[in-house]
Amino acid sequence: MNYAFQDNVGSFMSLVSFVKTEDHDLKRAIADALRLINYDFRKDVKRIVIKPNMCYYWDRSTGQTTDPKLIGALIDVIRDNISADPVISIVESDASAMKCKHAFRFLGYEKLARDCNVRLVNLSEDTYDRVKVTSGGISFHLMVPRTIQCADLKINVPKIKYSLEKIKITCALKNVFGCNPYRKKSRYHSKLNEAIVAVNKAMRFDLAVIDGNIVSGSEPRRLGLVMASMDQVAIDAAAARVAGVNPGTVKYIQLAEKERLGKMTFIQTGLSVGHFQARYPRKTLYKKLMDKAYGTVVLMRLGKRLGLE
Repeated sequence: MNYAFQDNVGSFMSLVSFVKTEDHDLKRAIADALRLINYDFRKDVKRIVIKPNMCYYWDRSTGQTTDPKLIGALIDVIRDNISADPVISIVESDASAMKCKHAFRFLGYEKLARDCNVRLVNLSEDTYDRVKVTSGGISFHLMVPRTIQCADLKINVPKIKYSLEKIKITCALKNVFGCNPYRKKSRYHSKLNEAIVAVNKAMRFDLAVIDGNIVSGSEPRRLGLVMASMDQVAIDAAAARVAGVNPGTVKYIQLAEKERLGKMTFIQTGLSVGHFQARYPRKTLYKKLMDKAYGTVVLMRLGKRLGLE
């Protein structure tokens, strides 16, 4: 992990970059975001895992899922800096209301895999090892997929989203939680903050690149943002600031710092947090409640229509 600055109490702060982008220059934006955090790809990397956000069957225009075009641009950056032939796996796992076999197709990842010659891996069908992890004083027995275990480089590509749950916002740490291959993730909802941190302890990612080109808030909006950091905690704290949420009020971010996964304090490089914060479509409490009620109905109807229940 690359830390750039030591504060007056002896703790380190991580770099988090903020870069403006458009659809046509995603590769340039990713390269700039990595340069601003002084990131260098190791030349000996052979196996790479990329974890986008595929929370449901919403396409990129909703701001809910990672744009496959951005993943394609990231793959180009990787090959430019490492070699033309690393084994690249795009990974996701099944969830209670989402199956990878449908999401890969509906969200454009099957086409991306063909065009870019990369693998699609459903972690829920992968071989795994069991590990015991403690988070917030709670013990979890987790399955760690072999594809993640064997990767030389693990890249997290999340979205910034308000959460309809008590956790307030989801981004990098919550996206890694999606690597848990156990399908019925609702079993963790009563201890979700601790579970998010536990999965991140069991499956540590090396780099986060946020797709903030289109974001989801009170409405989908083109924010035109790419962020990067080698610290999953710092980038979540920065993403929370962009969305107008105080990261100190987000329990799993606080817990992740306490469990030494990273630091909430960060140094911003590139454009300022405020530049994007002013443009982020923030939700009122009324809007959050209405979205929760409406979204539940929509998900049920869409699932029935597609025969995906």
